[in-house]
Amino acid sequence: MDTWVWILIGVIVLAIIAVVVIAVARQHRRTELRESFGAEYDRTIAREGDVRRGESDLIARRERRAHLDIRPLSPSSRDAYADSWEQTQGRFVDNPAVALAQADALIIAVMEERGYPMNDFERRAEDISVDHPDVVQHYRAAHDISTRLDDDDDDAAAGPTMSHVSTEDMRQGLVHYRALFQELLEPDQEQPSKDRAAS
Repeated sequence: MDTWVWILIGVIVLAIIAVVVIAVARQHRRTELRESFGAEYDRTIAREGDVRRGESDLIARRERRAHLDIRPLSPSSRDAYADSWEQTQGRFVDNPAVALAQADALIIAVMEERGYPMNDFERRAEDISVDHPDVVQHYRAAHDISTRLDDDDDDAAAGPTMSHVSTEDMRQGLVHYRALFQELLEPDQEQPSKDRAAS
């Protein structure tokens, strides 16, 4: 055979190897992202409507999170927040709407003290999803209930209306907030997503 045929075969073989390597790398990245982000992976892909855009979003979250100075709470802060949470739960029976608002404020205070940026809600949820992917859905569910409750309050100020948030909804909201609150207070939870990826 002529030399140019061997060169062509070599180029084709190299191209096939390159395609296989790229495909394997993409599959590895996809598997790692899915394991690391859990349900948040599927939610992000569905929201973006495209796997590549969704995965790019998750990777961008990680890169943004890597530049944040997230730190654990001091033992005294942890104890103070835990006491505040107990008081908030105790208020639920008499005033569930106030207790839910206080739970939201406690989450924000803990996040701020730990070093998370306090931008809009969606940005906070995205930042939390990197370190706490197992509970970010709780944060979103609780925030949704709190937002509906705020909307009810705004509607009530305009005139009598039917409430869209039941006491049971508010109880569920408090349960959702508690799931994230407990993770944020844990002293050894600085980088759980990395720990999970290593195990």
